[in-house]
Amino acid sequence: MAIPILAVTGRSPADKAGIRAGEKLESVNGEKIIDEIDYQALTSASRLTLDLIGTDGSPRQVFIYKSPWEPLGLCLDETVALKPRHCRNHCLFCFIDQMPEGMRNTLYVKDDDWRLSMMMGNYVTLTNVDDKEFTRILQRKASPLFISIHATDPETRVRLLRNPNAGNIMERLRLLRDHGIQFHGQVVLCPGINDGDILARTIEDTASLFPAACSLAIVPIGMTSHREGLTPMQCVTPEKAEEVIRLCESFQEQYLRDFGTRFVFPSDEFYCIAGKPLPEDNDYEDYPQIENGVGMLRLLEKECESAADDEAADSAVLADQPVHGERLIIPTGVSAQPFIRDLAERYAPPGTSVEVIAVPNRFFGESITVTGLIVGRDLVDALKSHTFDRVLISGTMLREQTDRFLDDMTLEEVRQLVGKPITVVANTGDAFIRALRGPEVES
Repeated sequence: MAIPILAVTGRSPADKAGIRAGEKLESVNGEKIIDEIDYQALTSASRLTLDLIGTDGSPRQVFIYKSPWEPLGLCLDETVALKPRHCRNHCLFCFIDQMPEGMRNTLYVKDDDWRLSMMMGNYVTLTNVDDKEFTRILQRKASPLFISIHATDPETRVRLLRNPNAGNIMERLRLLRDHGIQFHGQVVLCPGINDGDILARTIEDTASLFPAACSLAIVPIGMTSHREGLTPMQCVTPEKAEEVIRLCESFQEQYLRDFGTRFVFPSDEFYCIAGKPLPEDNDYEDYPQIENGVGMLRLLEKECESAADDEAADSAVLADQPVHGERLIIPTGVSAQPFIRDLAERYAPPGTSVEVIAVPNRFFGESITVTGLIVGRDLVDALKSHTFDRVLISGTMLREQTDRFLDDMTLEEVRQLVGKPITVVANTGDAFIRALRGPEVES
């Protein structure tokens, strides 16, 4: 496979060698280029032999000498080089299988690509990687990876993923360790299947690979109301959430003594479901699983405290603080509402009233309680019976780098229906404090 070259960086080794956009790259030092991973690894050498197809379709060879690790300077066509690989599993807990019909096609795409795991932090199961491709992972030292483990017991993992090739996870994790590759793991907890003794075994098996295994997150199954024809599953009850927290805390004590890290971390949602206070900031260490919702609320609180302290140190800012009686409303997911309400009450400026409301998720089902899955129509419905001057919404409600909610409503459509300004707030304490004090990003 030859990959089209879209651009060549000026004055780069490739540019000086006469390589031009429109040509195609076939191999480097005799090895075929499959994707961006190969390109970066192979072009790190100081002596390169490039096999190209010229713009006229004829093959040619270019020899380049450069400093080790100096970028070669080619921009490859990512639609060819990194076309996402689709998932081959049929997981019992798959959220995409629980999506309502009629949404845009991209929302139904399931990827399970180890390259995106290394480059973007996506979690992958490694079930669609054959032995040849797994060998390439080892050769390329793809580290760190983010791996959906779910269960180390082979029968349980095969049952969960509904893939007969899913049972060899420990064999592959040991090979990653033996080749110096680090990874973070996750478990989607499905009550009655991979909890209890199975979860304890999964934690112990994964921790046995420390320090190659860096951390393990436990997150609860997300169950929508669109499960027609799917395998019946149990949701995480307050009792089950408390059981998981107790189990993880017992392992944390042991691993803190043995490894110097707590290693296994339940997500914030377990504490919200159980009605238990979140661990302290230090208990999350360096927040290794923040993208999995582990410590997100505590980090937000820490950042709010820091931002408020910085502002308090500036007496001029406090002296000029307006008192204009603005009425703010903050819609959140049901699970985070008490926590966000406490932050808003603590940091709202004088003269500003803030109401934090929990938005029932009727689109996906009311068992879905996280803020990031609130859709436009549920947001509009929840605001109808309230009086306010401005709305603050979390940026996690919008698809990344877009102004659209998951139900395809745009921010402008919601603003028109609400009839009030909407401030989109990034998921940081500094952004939250500034949004309380005035509009930051208005639609």
